[in-house]
This record gives sequence, structure tokens and C-alpha cells, in this order.
Amino acid sequence: MADSWEALEAECLRCNGCALCEKRQHVVFGDGARDAEILLVGEGPGQREDEQGVPFVGPAGQLLDDMLEIIHLDRTKVYVANIVKCRPPGNRDPLNVEQDACMGFLRRQTALLRPKMIVCLGRIAAKAIIKEDFRITAEHGQWFERRGVYMTAIYHPSALLRDLSKRPETFSDLKSIQAKIREVCSHTTV
Repeated sequence: MADSWEALEAECLRCNGCALCEKRQHVVFGDGARDAEILLVGEGPGQREDEQGVPFVGPAGQLLDDMLEIIHLDRTKVYVANIVKCRPPGNRDPLNVEQDACMGFLRRQTALLRPKMIVCLGRIAAKAIIKEDFRITAEHGQWFERRGVYMTAIYHPSALLRDLSKRPETFSDLKSIQAKIREVCSHTTV
């Protein structure tokens, strides 16, 4: 039986596949257009996301919204999800066992969405989706293609809040994403 968005989300909300479920307030399933051609993937929810059950709603989320606006996108045109659906304690990087427990949900979300592009937000997402040895400082903004899906990674918005010197590179990466949207997307206008 094929997944539906509703069935997949209900299953995800009941998940107890790793220890992260023990302290969560909310499962952060994902948010955005369920027919989006662009999937944005972060590493995991932070405190505000755990409180609200929505990805990227804290300071990094506000910066992400500003970044999308630069290339004439907003959350009504994209889908936003994370590698892990529950908050790691203290916002630490998700452990491999936690990523493994959640990866099936992200794969099934991706199968339902059938995006033309995946933008990884930060190194954790890039290592999980693009390649295990991905180096964000050296490979951000580069394009990879797998089975007709174009993938790239940019610095995580929280990294850009901590290190303003990365913002000019990210602006160039965003313009590259905008150009790729114009090249490969059929109903997303930027």
C-alpha cells in the first residue's frame, strides 16, 4: 500500500524508534507545500521547533525565510523537513543511530513529494543525503544529481547567525539555487 501524507505523518507522530522520543514535546514532521518541487532539509528541530511542532521557526528559521525571500521563494512554494524529527538534547548534532531511525520517514516524504531539487541546510543533512564525506566549507553550492533530482548544500542558517563572514558565499549559493529552479522546475516561479 502506498503512503499518503496523512498516514505517514500519523505514523511519524507515534514513532518511538530512538531515545529522542522520550524528551520531545512535539514531533516535527515537516511543513510546506506537499506538491513542492523544492525540498529543504535541515538536521533536526531546536527548542522552538520542539515547542511548536514546525521546522525552522526560531531565529535560524527567520533567517531562512529571509534567505528564501532573496530568491523570491517562501514556504508556500517549498517543503521543509529535517533528518531527525525530534529535538536532540541541547541542540547537539543528531547521532547516527537517531538519523538511521528517522531516515525512513524522510525517504518516504521525498517519495511522496517527488521534488526536482533538494537543498541541504548544513553539513549534517548534506552528509546524510548527498554523500557521507561531504565537506560543507569546500562543497557548499556545488550541484549533484541522482536519479533526476538535483541536490546542493548551503550553510545552515544557524551557522550564518554565528559567522557573518559566510553570508556572501551563501548569497552566491542562493543565486545558483534560483538559476537551477528556473532551469529544472516547471511550476515554481522565482
